[in-house]
Amino acid sequence: MAKRLIPSFNRILIEKIIPPSKTNSGILLPEKTPKLNSGKVVAVGPGARDRDGKHIPVNLKEGDTVLLPEYGGTEVKLGEKEYHLYRDDDILGTLHD
Repeated sequence: MAKRLIPSFNRILIEKIIPPSKTNSGILLPEKTPKLNSGKVVAVGPGARDRDGKHIPVNLKEGDTVLLPEYGGTEVKLGEKEYHLYRDDDILGTLHD
């Protein structure tokens, strides 16, 4: 469903990563577990143009795991899932294993 939405300019479509509510052994974790402000890049726009008309590509690609700001982004609901649209400049960094 998310493949239908192609972000414009330098925008990025992100699916937020939800921390688990219980461990592998079945122990329920408290709701006060710190939230991870991270998400997975689902779709990337073509990029923006500067004042001279030169193309500025987006730094991220589909499948990247990124660190998100605490506030911001535009919530988009596609089917049963919720996604968020951010500008390329809003992304704080990429996360690597």
